[in-house]
Amino acid sequence: MGSLEEAEPAATEGPGRERAGRPLTLTPVNVEGWRYCTSKLMNPYSGRLKSLRAAWLSGKTRPIEYRKKQLEALGRFLDEKKSDLFHALHEDLRKSAFESEISEVAFTKNEVMETLNNLDSWMKDEYMSKNLATKFDSAFIRKDPIGVVLIISAYNYPINIALVPLVGAIAAGNCVVLKPSEISSSTERVLTEGLPSYLDPETFAVVTGGPEETTKLLENKFDYIFFTGSRNVGKIIMTAAAKHVTPLTLELGGKNPCYVDESCDFQNAANRIVWGKFLNAGQTCVAPDYVICSITTREKLMPCLQKAMHEFYGSNPRESPDFGRLVNNRSFQRVRALLKSGQVAIGGETDESDCYIAPTVLVDVKESEPVMQEEVFGPILPIFTVADLDEAIQFIKRRDPPLAAYAFSSNSKVVNQVLDFTSSGGFCGNDILMHMTLVSLPFGGVGYSGFGKYHGKFTFDTFTHYRASLLRGMGMESLNTLRYPPYANRNLGLLLSATSVRRTGMCTLQ
Repeated sequence: MGSLEEAEPAATEGPGRERAGRPLTLTPVNVEGWRYCTSKLMNPYSGRLKSLRAAWLSGKTRPIEYRKKQLEALGRFLDEKKSDLFHALHEDLRKSAFESEISEVAFTKNEVMETLNNLDSWMKDEYMSKNLATKFDSAFIRKDPIGVVLIISAYNYPINIALVPLVGAIAAGNCVVLKPSEISSSTERVLTEGLPSYLDPETFAVVTGGPEETTKLLENKFDYIFFTGSRNVGKIIMTAAAKHVTPLTLELGGKNPCYVDESCDFQNAANRIVWGKFLNAGQTCVAPDYVICSITTREKLMPCLQKAMHEFYGSNPRESPDFGRLVNNRSFQRVRALLKSGQVAIGGETDESDCYIAPTVLVDVKESEPVMQEEVFGPILPIFTVADLDEAIQFIKRRDPPLAAYAFSSNSKVVNQVLDFTSSGGFCGNDILMHMTLVSLPFGGVGYSGFGKYHGKFTFDTFTHYRASLLRGMGMESLNTLRYPPYANRNLGLLLSATSVRRTGMCTLQ
């Protein structure tokens, strides 16, 4: 999604215009009222959102049976529309059926199954510890749905990124508006035409369009917004959310470092790096953005990278059915410009008519060059050299926290050192992307790479309000008099004894 632009509503009458030959005079109150009414009348989504909110307030989405029925319907959509989804993904990104299965459809289906298997326990009240003052009461956390939520997805994994958050939003009992990416237009069409036949139209809606439509959509109040995309658009989403004090999750990106140590199996490391980097033609937010290593390590790694690239994609990757394409010409132009950084050591071929950039490795890159300043998000892997591990860690720490970080070494102490002394949304040692396959681990950024988390129960938690609840009886009023005025020091001591938290495991000798 490109930049979102706000525009004043057009009108035939308004402040400063003339009516019936006379100047129209409005007080400041009238001006604001006119703007409010005009905005409401012209917003194409307000009616649909009103219906969704009415459905949520009716309590329709709260029963666990209803939630499971909707999740099962979503699972059927993935099964019954699989061939349509594969075809759309190939049209949008030239994804192979293999990649479409493992990274989109099966990935999402696993989330559905994990949620169905555990929803009963996730929804249960959690009973909590109590102090002496509430000894005879019931203290628990109630898992409440948030309300009407908005999910805005990205183009690079248009099934995964749209539907995995949807799984948790449905499981948590919310009404949902889904905004697929208009850039992956074929997949957007399958979602828009297919999902309403499976999910309840009273509690679910799909909205299509580009920046202008999304801007209009964001004028409405939502109870939660879940956005995946670029930092620049994320800032715009966050600004729009702030107008309604709407909480949100931002899944952004960053320059994910991949440290390769001098002590490792270089061919194994190369195989895993090449697979993770060039999956989906590099359009993966957790792909390794650059390799960081010593010059000695680089010289050992380079032939292994070349071997892996040849084994995976052949001598001409353009002819490989397993190598994708950039999503459009705009993305192609941006990524191709990064080839001017450093020196091309492997690959570098391009074809604008096909949005094709060959799997490419750059060497001799400088920190100041564009390829080291912006997220690559394409099939270009720069190798940045440092003196040693300490310098690599310091380099990573100086930059904004990325969405993922990777380290390869046969020495577990080296891997743990990178883990201990850097910050990132996620971390994987001696492999690429595989931490994403576990529904038991949260996925999300930190700092400039975003905030909030999802996958598995973490998605359910994201779309759930943890409501603190205490149920007390009406009797035993004599115990409550300790806290009532007129206050007395004797009562204060008793009250503090009944409510104080004391440190455990400490022995103090007087």
